[in-house]
Amino acid sequence: MPNRLAASTSPYLLQHADNPVDWWEWGDDAFAEARRRDVPLLISVGYAACHWCHVMAHESFEDPATAAFMNEHFVCVKVDREERPDVDAVYMAATQAMTGSGGWPMTVVATPDGRPFFCGTYFPPRRVQQVPSFPEVLAAVAAAWTGRRAEVLSSADAIADALAARPGPTDGPSGDDRVDERVVARALGALSASFDSRDGGFGGAPKFPPSMVLEWLLRHHARTGDADALGMARRTLDAMARGGVYDQLAGGYARYSVDATWTVPHFEKMLYDNALLLRVHLHAWRMTGDALDRRVVEETADWLLTDLRTAEGGFASALDADSEGREGAFYAWTPAQLREVLGDDDGAWAAHVLGVTDAGTFEHGASVLQLREDPADVARYADVRARLRAAREQRPRPARDDKVVSAWNGLAIAALAEAGALLDRPDWLDAARACARLLADLHTRPGPDGGDRLVRTSRDGVAGRAPGVLEDYADVAEGYLALAAVTGEHVWTTWARRLLATVLAHFGDGDGGLYDTADDETDAVLGALRRPQDVADGPAPAGQPAAAAALAHLAALTGDLGLREAALGALREPLALSRRYPRATGWALAAAEALLDGPREVAVVGPRDDPATHALHRAALASSAPGLVVALGDPAAADADTPALLQDRPLVDGRPAAYVCRGFVCERPTTDPDELARQLRA
Repeated sequence: MPNRLAASTSPYLLQHADNPVDWWEWGDDAFAEARRRDVPLLISVGYAACHWCHVMAHESFEDPATAAFMNEHFVCVKVDREERPDVDAVYMAATQAMTGSGGWPMTVVATPDGRPFFCGTYFPPRRVQQVPSFPEVLAAVAAAWTGRRAEVLSSADAIADALAARPGPTDGPSGDDRVDERVVARALGALSASFDSRDGGFGGAPKFPPSMVLEWLLRHHARTGDADALGMARRTLDAMARGGVYDQLAGGYARYSVDATWTVPHFEKMLYDNALLLRVHLHAWRMTGDALDRRVVEETADWLLTDLRTAEGGFASALDADSEGREGAFYAWTPAQLREVLGDDDGAWAAHVLGVTDAGTFEHGASVLQLREDPADVARYADVRARLRAAREQRPRPARDDKVVSAWNGLAIAALAEAGALLDRPDWLDAARACARLLADLHTRPGPDGGDRLVRTSRDGVAGRAPGVLEDYADVAEGYLALAAVTGEHVWTTWARRLLATVLAHFGDGDGGLYDTADDETDAVLGALRRPQDVADGPAPAGQPAAAAALAHLAALTGDLGLREAALGALREPLALSRRYPRATGWALAAAEALLDGPREVAVVGPRDDPATHALHRAALASSAPGLVVALGDPAAADADTPALLQDRPLVDGRPAAYVCRGFVCERPTTDPDELARQLRA
């Protein structure tokens, strides 16, 4: 019989709806039940595409005996970290502080008011060397609660005090956290020391795609001409795109590589990774014209529309790593499987081209497809690839986590809008517009003070209950601003302005920084422990630097100096952190490059259907200037949504024109696309 998770909108929680565990969702009802029964909370945090979450669910949560013990001694709470990143952030901080590491599944035991006193991650069903079994852990914790209550409560108090007093990762701001050349140079020097010149990326295994750092490196090269910055980005992009971490048949990146050579991935495919990497490859192509970058952009964008787009026009969160009960089963091949699909000659040729060996590069003699060199016979490769993809479509497919997360869809809007405009793909642009409309219509409600409020997720056209967090507001605003830049539809600028008004009104910490939750939507239990405020990037940009980037963009469009000052304040702490951890502050450094560049403000004015207007707009969008802010409009059709950057910008001699400004100084307006390109290269 299904438990109460059957009413959830979270695919991860729904995966546990048939467990014999009497799961509760995070909320007041669970805490009230724990107080009534005088038992601790057992809080299990994971996400739908998490391989080891599935393993622990099968081994422990589906086991009747284990479930019976859990139900008797605990109130068990299941949390989707992607739906409730605020819950995850607070308990992950506790887990890392208590154990020295963290990850998912995360297992936390807390008092009925939410104060943690035991933290861990995955526990096996039987003891493995020094790792205790999950039943052993449960028994020990339950015994401590009943037999050593005072000791447990004292520990919970100490942990809660430590969380509340826990300093930020920068140990406070310094005089060297301003947006200037010294900050960027110091971070670049620290980053270079960890660069893998042979295989690309930074550090050793496992390797995660350094999306935000790559964006920063490209912007730094565009602004300064630094060849080393471009070299690190280029080597990393090439190695990833040719390795097994990239899906050589259908496009799209897996979550990370378990090795240092990008050969064997952890096979889950996440929306945020692919939105960010699509945009980085697009910007690299815009800068260098590299054919590999363009191919990755085209394949990944098409994959997003084919595999992740939902019926409502949004984009699903992820594809699972597992199918047929095995990780990677959908993606790996043996030589015999290639021959079965392609025949002996093409099978042997494909095995050579795609790195499929008799020994295998993965498990059970299978290999992950790689394309370390482009084949000489392009037509043959296209035919082989199409036949393999068609055959793979007959395999059992990985499950899809089809919840729509606001932040990640904002990133997808920005990537698809820019790619659609630059590569003349109106279908991608239409998809970006439809996704933006879904977020505006379903994920947004009017706030009480003129701003807008976001929900974190939706599924099947039904909005979730969890409030949006800072990254949602920032990334959706970023998506809206990118969409306005390429379409000239200024209503999206207005939507972005309303979201950022909410950020400034409800997320500020009083010292220029930003919390991850709104002051009137912070969960009361979490707020008593620690209001989340993470300035370091994870697999996606942290909320604070993402908000800073969006605020700086909006400031350039509106001429509002207060917005620029807010952006600078939000960058202070992450830039201080960049002294020691540049790999965790790529988005802040990318935003700093934009501010150091000006930003470059380009107003393109003219009738929308005039080819001359289109040519100027195209020239503006083709610029690699790191601080590029583009506004397109017809002076004869200005309305309340038209940004200040377009105001008082007439046609020149009756012809469409472009106005370029940088650092409060403007160039002479031009009607010539080539001259506009020259101005933007200066």
